[in-house]
Amino acid sequence: MKEQLARYTVSMDERLLEEFDRMIAAKGYANRSEAVRDLIRSALVEEQWDNDTGKVAATVTLVYDHHGGNVAERLGHIQHHHHGVVVSATHVHLDNDNCLEVVILRGRIHEVRHLAGEMTAMKGVKHGKVVFTTEGKNLY
Repeated sequence: MKEQLARYTVSMDERLLEEFDRMIAAKGYANRSEAVRDLIRSALVEEQWDNDTGKVAATVTLVYDHHGGNVAERLGHIQHHHHGVVVSATHVHLDNDNCLEVVILRGRIHEVRHLAGEMTAMKGVKHGKVVFTTEGKNLY
């Protein structure tokens, strides 16, 4: 099926447009249209998470000291307990003391949000970051 494109015009302050052009050039966008499409897609993904319905995906990135607090064991226990939401996990030794774990989650928004919060708030986790995304349905 051939993609239908709609054209539109946007008016804005020249300084704002200059900053936008600087930003998209630094990120490597080929043109403004691609950058605007990505901004719109990002807003639609955020809206999906705000609606608190449907299925979504997320990555949870955790950094912790593997010598203290049995963090790896507790994370493993949580992941096994939520095997229907946890898709995959990758464990990396950053140095002699610190580990990085990336956990991919997929499921209902409230389940994914709760599990991601539980992992990032776990005692012993030095840093946790969650990136919420979508399964890609209804994004063009």
